[in-house]
Order: sequence, then structure tokens, then C-alpha cells
Amino acid sequence: MRDTELFDAVNTYFDALYYCDVKLLDKVFHESSSLFDVDEGKLLVDPIASFRQDVASRPSPASVNQPRQQEIILVDWLSQNCATVKVRLRAHNNIFVDHLSFVKDADGWCIVSKVWHLESTI
Repeated sequence: MRDTELFDAVNTYFDALYYCDVKLLDKVFHESSSLFDVDEGKLLVDPIASFRQDVASRPSPASVNQPRQQEIILVDWLSQNCATVKVRLRAHNNIFVDHLSFVKDADGWCIVSKVWHLESTI
């Protein structure tokens, strides 16, 4: 199964983080979505509004001419309207691996949850 709209949504996600563009975040994340990580054994839950503020307050990788490093590792189709996309990307000196849960409704594909992990630092 291949849906070019899903890949467009993933690219919007990549662009949002590379440019620290909250309008793009709003376009790709559902307003009720949350982000999850475990740090030193403690579960961290970040509502999209909090993540949005964090992204808006930091310098973008684009502003320092950081080369783009991003890849889609895996797409797992649950149905024609649900998919989990595993990506790896660089933001400044950090390499992250994210699992993005997407759903497709009448408005298109959106991220309903993100589980992320800091894989390494450069």
C-alpha cells in the first residue's frame, strides 16, 4: 500500500522541525495529540501545545544552515486510514528516532501521537 498524501504529511513534519515552523506543526499534528518519551525510567508526556511552544522558542536547524538529515525507516500500515511511521532525523547535535501514529480522516493525514527517543548526539 502506498499513499503519497501520507508521505507528504511526513515531509510536512520534517519541514516543521527543520524550520521550527509551528504553522506546519499545526497542519500535521491533531490538536489533541501528545508526545511520549522515557527518560531515566520516567515517562514524559508532552501535549502538543507544550511541544509547539518548545519548537517556537528554539533556533531552527535551517537558521544555522544545518544540512538536512532525515529518513523514513519504516511504514507499518494498520489499515488504509491508519499507519505508524518510524523516522530518524537530526536537529542540531541530536539524532532522534520517532514513531509517528497517523490517521486519515476527511481532512487528510495527521499525527495523533508521537513516541520519540534521543538516539545519539553528535
